[in-house]
Amino acid sequence: MRKLCLLFGVSLGVLSAQTEPARIRVVHASPDAPAVDVLVNNAKVLEALPFREYSEYLTVPPGRYEVKVNVSGTATTVLSANPMLESGRFYTAMAVGFVGRTPSLELLLLSDEIVEPRSGFVRIRAIHAAPSAPAVDVYVTSPFETLEGKTPVLTGVPFKAASGYLEAPAATYQARVTVANTKTVAIDSGRVGTWSGIIRTFVAIENPGGATPFTFLILPDKN
Repeated sequence: MRKLCLLFGVSLGVLSAQTEPARIRVVHASPDAPAVDVLVNNAKVLEALPFREYSEYLTVPPGRYEVKVNVSGTATTVLSANPMLESGRFYTAMAVGFVGRTPSLELLLLSDEIVEPRSGFVRIRAIHAAPSAPAVDVYVTSPFETLEGKTPVLTGVPFKAASGYLEAPAATYQARVTVANTKTVAIDSGRVGTWSGIIRTFVAIENPGGATPFTFLILPDKN
């Protein structure tokens, strides 16, 4: 997965040696939105971020920030927010929804729990960011195991909802998202290998422009 480099030529403030920074990354999950630039306190920190891409975590002093999302290469602001970022915390800012129809474009700010898994375990989280999809159930099984008789790990997850982090033994899994209360698979991760100590966020997103095929964007919270 290609990751956009942060543009460190911009000063976002001086971090005291005694202050633990906050960290924030940006995810473009709006299927009909163009590439965007991201400005923090009117300083451009990301440019030309396309749909299905994300930044690394940006380290900033704790405090309140003005965040703007502009159409790339223009002064046209399509989203803005004023988040308070706390010392030592990790955040994901995610553009979701549609530009041209409902549900409309908005910026979700999520708190990321970067807590070391137990030895031999991984931690995973799921986010429903596919605006065309209904509420869903999430199954995690061994690869290609039938869903018949299986219980989902998450049920009735609506658009914009994020699960808590789930801890599981490090192994090879297959994640499948179904329409809620059915075994109709909308998203299939295929075989996903995991190794001990990692933290991952699985984001359900859709085809450029909207609708099927739905797929996962997998964010590396911690390697």
